[in-house]
Amino acid sequence: MVRVRLFGRLREQAGTGTVQVHLPERATSGDALAEVARLHPDVDFDPDRLRVAINHEFAGWQTALADGDELALIQPVSGGSQAAVLIEIGEAPLDPRRLEAAVTHPGAGGICTFTGVVRDSSRGRSVSHLEYEAYAEMAEAEIRRITDQIGAQWPEARVAIAHRTGRLEIGEASVVVAVSCPHRAEAFEACRFGIDRLKESVPIWKKEHATDGQSWIEGAEAHRA
Repeated sequence: MVRVRLFGRLREQAGTGTVQVHLPERATSGDALAEVARLHPDVDFDPDRLRVAINHEFAGWQTALADGDELALIQPVSGGSQAAVLIEIGEAPLDPRRLEAAVTHPGAGGICTFTGVVRDSSRGRSVSHLEYEAYAEMAEAEIRRITDQIGAQWPEARVAIAHRTGRLEIGEASVVVAVSCPHRAEAFEACRFGIDRLKESVPIWKKEHATDGQSWIEGAEAHRA
């Protein structure tokens, strides 16, 4: 059995602050959300608008559960940032224009987009292609944290961030950060903040395939595969 805690709007709509759900072995937090939604069909349990905490720690929707766990469904808090309009991690090719369109709105006086592209050389080596691997659930949470930081510093910003995984060829986009703000200076600053923080903290790893071997790039070091 898993205990699911509800707060604010969710608690009022469900008429209770706690829901006990019975789940099969190897069930995930996403399965728990689906069961709560089944028990309370009139409540809007939109996973794109919620975060989940397991035993007081933020987690992802694919996190495995154990009997006796406590889940909390966390909707945006009062004063919290709603800067993020799109966050994606996956193998599909990236289209910077699509991310720009996602952040466009009538109050956006400037849109700044950074696109990271696979190049054919690195550290004096000839590169044939790259591979990216992500700890997807945590990566999405970390990107969400970055967008919250952007929203706190630039309250009128809207942000879209997408990162590819899998094999990428020379010239393909690996990451796109698009930010709109009322003024160009804010858009430049917020976009640079976003890509710099992403490279520092988001758990996505790069493997270089070069003519003289393969290397995982970790921080400032390259580790041969």
